[in-house]
Amino acid sequence: MYIILAILLFGILIAAHEWGHFIAARLCGVTVHEFAIGMGPMLWKKTGKTGTQFSLRALPIGGFCALEGEEGESDDPHSLSNQGFWKKTLVFAAGAIMNFLVGVLILLALNSGAAGFTVPVISGTAPEFEAVNGQSLEAGDVFYSINGSRVYMTSDVELLLSLANREPIDLVVLRDGEKVELKQIPVREYTDSEGEPYQGYGLYRTLEIEEATWGLKLKYTWYNAIDFVRIVWYSLKMLVTGSAGVEDLSGPVGIVSTINEVGVQSISIRAALENIAYFGSMIAVNLAVMNLLPIPALDGGHILFLTISTLSEKLLKRKLPVKYEAAVNMVFFALLMGLMLFVTFNDVHKIIAQQMGG
Repeated sequence: MYIILAILLFGILIAAHEWGHFIAARLCGVTVHEFAIGMGPMLWKKTGKTGTQFSLRALPIGGFCALEGEEGESDDPHSLSNQGFWKKTLVFAAGAIMNFLVGVLILLALNSGAAGFTVPVISGTAPEFEAVNGQSLEAGDVFYSINGSRVYMTSDVELLLSLANREPIDLVVLRDGEKVELKQIPVREYTDSEGEPYQGYGLYRTLEIEEATWGLKLKYTWYNAIDFVRIVWYSLKMLVTGSAGVEDLSGPVGIVSTINEVGVQSISIRAALENIAYFGSMIAVNLAVMNLLPIPALDGGHILFLTISTLSEKLLKRKLPVKYEAAVNMVFFALLMGLMLFVTFNDVHKIIAQQMGG
C-alpha cells in the first residue's frame, strides 16, 4: 500500500510542477499545446476549450507542458519566445514555485493539529565551561544560531554541531528576548551531567514545549520549509566538497523504498500517513530548489540562458542563438538521464543488498 502511495505522491508532485508552468503560461497569454502527466505512449487525451491537449502517458517518470516557441523562434504573438523577460522568467520558475507551495501546504496541514512545538534550550553547562569560555550560559537560554546558521527546528542543533566537525563554534542564544553571543567555544574534555568526563562543547541541552497558536503554526511551517531548502544546499555543498559521493544520492526507486520503510515502521496507519506526508513535503521543496539550479535542461538553466541572452541583446545588440541553448540543453539532458540511470541502479543494488542482508 505504501509503495502505491509513494508512486501517487510522485504523480501529484509532477502534476503540481507542470500545472505551475501551465497556469503561468496561460496568465501570460502563452499558447500551451499539451499538458502531459507521464512520458512515452499516450494512454488518454482530451482537448480543452483553449486548444490545449491534456494527456496521460504510459511511463510515470515525469511530465511536460509543451509551449509555443519554447524550443525555438515563432511568429505567433502568443509564443513564449515573443514574451518579455519577466513573463518568460515567471513561466520557467512557476513549476518550482508550485512545488514549494505544495510542500508548504502539506506542512501547514500537518502542523494545523499540533498542540505544541519543541524548542531546544540550554539546561546547563559543564562546571569547566565558564573558565574555558570566559562566560557561562543560563538554564532556559534558547538556541538561536550556530556558526551563523539559524536554528529553526529542534533537529538543527544536532545537524549544525555535526557540520562543525568538532571545530570551535560561535553560538548565539536568546535570553529574555535578547541575543547573547559566545565565540569560539572549543571541543575539549568537559564533565557531563552525571559527573563523567567526555569530549564535547560542554553544553547540556533539553527541550521545552511551546503551546501552539495559529501564529506559531504558521511560523513553524515557514521555518520547516526554509530548513528543507537549507538542507538541500548543505547536501549540494557536501557533493561539491567530496564529503558525500554520487553513490549517496537517491532517485525515485530509493525514495519509494524509503517511503515504504517509513510507512511500515510507523506505529499506526495514521502515523504512517503523516510521516509519508512529511517526507513528501520535503521532496516537494527539494524539487523546487533543484529545478531552480542554473543547470542547463532544468528550469534554472532556462532562466540562466534567458538572462545571458537578454544581457547580450542589451549590451552587444545580438541575441544568443536558440540553437546553441538547444544543443547545450540536449547534452546536459543526456548527462542528467545518465546520472538518473546510475542512481536508479545504485538504489536497486542497495535494496537487494539490504534484503539479502536481512
